Amino acid sequence: MLNAARAVPMIPISDRRRAIDFYAGTLSLRLYEETGGDVLFEAGEGSLLGIYETDHAGTAGHTLAGFFVEDIDAVVAGLRDRGVTFEEYDLPGLKTVDGVAQLEGERAAWFTDPDGNILALGERSASGTAD
Repeated sequence: MLNAARAVPMIPISDRRRAIDFYAGTLSLRLYEETGGDVLFEAGEGSLLGIYETDHAGTAGHTLAGFFVEDIDAVVAGLRDRGVTFEEYDLPGLKTVDGVAQLEGERAAWFTDPDGNILALGERSASGTAD
């Protein structure tokens, strides 16, 4: 039934203008559509990400959306230049070094938007295993 429908992650935010500045300005997502209730941004390959205002912004505590990139080190450096801070983790099975974790089949990094919503970057290896 839904296999032909476009899925759109919806991120709860508290301040519409601040969130638009972050998602469009800092992350360079293209503003796709703005309605009274929510705002949609276009990312790569026609994928969409939405934001909507709510009192529950930033309370999820888990990753809400991820972006697959070709060169995670370059993207991390570019976002850092724009003021983004990457999370550092030292947990069983998950340790970041300079904000980037080596996982099976990919490298990943996490950062938050102005409301504290967790977003991720992922770089998949061509061989299916992390370098």
